[in-house]
Amino acid sequence: MNWAALDPALLVLPLMAGLLVLATHVPLGRRVLARGIVFLDLAVAQIAVLGVIAAHRIGWETQGWQTQIAATGAALSGAAVLAWCEHRWPQTQEALIGSVFVVAASAAVLLLAGDPQGGEHLRDLLTGQILWVERGQLIQTALLYAILLGLWWKLGDRLGQLGFYLIFALAITASVQLVGVYLVFASLILPALAVRSLPNHASSWGYVVGTLAYGLGLGLSALSDLPAAPLIVCVLALCAVGFSFSARTHS
Repeated sequence: MNWAALDPALLVLPLMAGLLVLATHVPLGRRVLARGIVFLDLAVAQIAVLGVIAAHRIGWETQGWQTQIAATGAALSGAAVLAWCEHRWPQTQEALIGSVFVVAASAAVLLLAGDPQGGEHLRDLLTGQILWVERGQLIQTALLYAILLGLWWKLGDRLGQLGFYLIFALAITASVQLVGVYLVFASLILPALAVRSLPNHASSWGYVVGTLAYGLGLGLSALSDLPAAPLIVCVLALCAVGFSFSARTHS
């Protein structure tokens, strides 16, 4: 193992990115789990990815403002449609969400067909580039999350169905471009599953589980030279299972 790779200067920004994602995803994850729309984040994330890929095909820079608008606009539009679908056909919402995900994913593959770098670009969007996040990205994401969390805690249920979906879409879009689709889903659902049986302080423990997993995953990635995002997902799953088992044992 390369112990010299455990350099705080290299790991502090990725860890901060993970903590930022958890800030919004822990409460959002508990809400989607309670509402039975677990795969909403995958669908919205994939729609945001589709917006990024469309911008890429046009020739816009990945980190350019046009791409950010394309991704955000796609995610908000998709979220608004899904919110309307839940109002119109609530009994089939999960099936509709899954259908939207697979159609958006297929459309993304079609858009990248013939692009010699398409496979690599799609992989980066799925697994993310958490090790290479920049300070400017973190500042912009932190400001957005602060606004979203402020609205979340201030308005609560008064946001309504559409308000929830739109806040969800904005948070997911920012997270996907920060850590990738896989980590977005894992950060949203696994901490929520880990603490679902707790009667008190569930969100606080969700943050603990997520923070521990990101810290361990980044450390193991640095030591083993394995890809960071998939490794963090696996560590997060193990932490969630271990915490859930411990919570049930001591309840």
